[in-house]
Parts: sequence; structure tokens; C-alpha cells
Amino acid sequence: MSEPLVIDRQGVDALIAVLIDRGYEVVGPTVRGQTILYDTITSTEDLPVGIRDRQEAGSYRLEERGDDALFGYVVGPQSFKKYLTPPGTVFWKGLRTEDGFETVEADPPPRHAFFGARPCEVAAMRVQDDVYLPVGDGVYTERRERSFTVAVNCTEPAATCFCASLGTGPAVSDGYDIALTEVLSGEHHFFLAEAGTDIGEDVLADLSARPAHDEEVVGARRLVVHASDHMGRSLETDGLQELLSANLANSIWNEIGNRCLTCTNCTMVCPTCFCSTVEDRQALDGSSAERVRTWDSCFTLDFSYIHGGPVRSSPGARYRQWITHKLSTWQDQFGSFGCVGCGRCITWCPVGIDITQEAAAVRERDIRKVAVGIPSVKEVLE
Repeated sequence: MSEPLVIDRQGVDALIAVLIDRGYEVVGPTVRGQTILYDTITSTEDLPVGIRDRQEAGSYRLEERGDDALFGYVVGPQSFKKYLTPPGTVFWKGLRTEDGFETVEADPPPRHAFFGARPCEVAAMRVQDDVYLPVGDGVYTERRERSFTVAVNCTEPAATCFCASLGTGPAVSDGYDIALTEVLSGEHHFFLAEAGTDIGEDVLADLSARPAHDEEVVGARRLVVHASDHMGRSLETDGLQELLSANLANSIWNEIGNRCLTCTNCTMVCPTCFCSTVEDRQALDGSSAERVRTWDSCFTLDFSYIHGGPVRSSPGARYRQWITHKLSTWQDQFGSFGCVGCGRCITWCPVGIDITQEAAAVRERDIRKVAVGIPSVKEVLE
């Protein structure tokens, strides 16, 4: 790829305009109801300019930064999976005819440019690639192939961030078309722009940008390193897969279950969770029928319902399923963690359950340290 370039805020506006001219619907962060959500944007005026988000376990609020930073926040409750696997997707529709039924072909999905994607979110899309692409999921594959990604390296992590522990940030490594790093120091406010693909390089060629000076590159890199050294959380990953697999009968799951509301917030905000259900809908007059895929969660009773009852009836069993899948069995399936360290599940849990603390608690109370008296999984979770 080409050498790093430098653009200013007008250059970012030009980048958005170029993407729109190329037929993309640009979706990026914008403030909606005291929350940073993803929506269609047309200029930097739509971005959360001068806004930061304060996040802690069960706590989220926005506040003024006192500067003109375009990307001074971290992440909100939404991820770009809302565009790649949108809930309520109709993936088959039929109409009744005189000769039976005919299938209605769906319109092509929009070409989305994911603007302002944090490294953890880019990593989450790569994780979902491993889930959907090998099985040829048409909804996801077509939307993914038509997308363009403008990533933004993180320079100020939130208190709930732990991407450095999982190697998914704060610098984006791959999976992006263009990566931006915002540098705001005194009167100096610029963006280091780097291409990650040929099409990204082609888009940058349409901008009025200049080559970056060595000191500008070093300054941008230093900010990212500083973010890596100042993560709000950490997760010890050594031996984690085996740890969780060996602790299915740990009594800690019931203790967590006593706090868990099974509200599904953690799975709804997670950028990698892919649980879904299918609904068949039919018009009352029988003139049409459609099959719809909606988001679901392993925290609901119905999700594990099989011939007479749910497999996981207690909140503790459902939380154990979720964290064990994310941090252990996901590696058996896909060769990676199912967590990217974005911290959303911590922030948006109403009771502040913290995946990093719970994993550490299991490590501290590892039942393999106890020689005798280990109960069965059934005894623990009944």
C-alpha cells in the first residue's frame, strides 16, 4: 500500500463525499437521544464532534470534551452487524398464483460504507466472516462483499475496553479499506490516513492529501501505543479455553445467575453474537408468505427449548453457556475468541456484570485445584 497521508477535517468531509459519489450509503456515529448510534451521515457535521462517552459497568453517559475531536468517543451500544445481519430480514417471500406460489426476488441490499469503525469492530466483522461466509449465508455475504470500511484507530480507550488483551486493538491490523488516526494536540488537528486495500488507495487518490511527515506518523503511532498501555480492563487469556471447559460444574455460575437478569442486553450489543431464530409469516388471506430471520439470544428460555423444556433453565446455566462459548468453545469452532474486547456487554449490563471479572473469578476458584468433592454440572445448576 501507499505511504500514510495527512488530511484535515475538510479532507474527512471530502472522503465522505467521495464514498457517496461512488454509490455507498455512508453509515457512521452520530448522537441520538444522549447516545452515540450508527446512522446515515453525509458530512462531519453529523459526527459526535467534541463529544466523549464515559463508560463503566452498567453506566454510560455523554459529555463535552471541550475540543473539536471527531472521534473522541469509543463505542456505543450498536455495532455494524445491524447492517450486515439486520434483524427482521426477509430471506424468502412467496406470492400465491393460479398455479401455486412464485418466489419474489429480493432487491439488492445497499452498498454500505462503514465509517468510523473501531479496531474491535473491524475484528468483530472478521469474526462474523468466519461464521457466515463458509456456509454461504446469502444475506450476510452479499452485504459484506458490497461494503467499504473506514476504520479509526483508538487513542483514548474507555474504562470498559480490553481489546489489547485479545489483540484486536487499539490499532487496526487488517480487514479495512482505509484507516484514520486522529491527532489533536493544541492547534494541530489532523488525520493520518492509510489505505488497507487497492480500492481504499483508489479512494484516497481522489482526495487533496499530502504525504505525512515522519514526526506526524510517529506522533499518531505514539497515541495508539498510549491507548494500549491504558486499557480500562484486562483479560488474562493464557489457558482460558481449558480453564472454562474444566469449570462447567463450578458453583460460581449460580452466584452469577443470582445477579443476572437474563435481559439479553449483553448479546444484543455484542458485535459478534449471531444467535437468531426464524419466523414463518403468512397473510390472513393466504396471498403471501415469508420467512424472516430475527435476532435471538442464548439467554432466553425458548432458545434452548427442546421437546418439552429448555436445556438451560437457570440464569446461571445461560450465563455459563454464553461466556464459555465466547472465550472457550468458540476457539474449537472458529479458531479464535468470540470476544473482541469492546466492553459493550459490561457497559450495557443493567447490574454491571463484568466478563473480565467473572473470567478472573473462575480462574481464582478453578475447581481443578480441589482434589475431591466436585459436584456434577446437574447438581450445580439445578
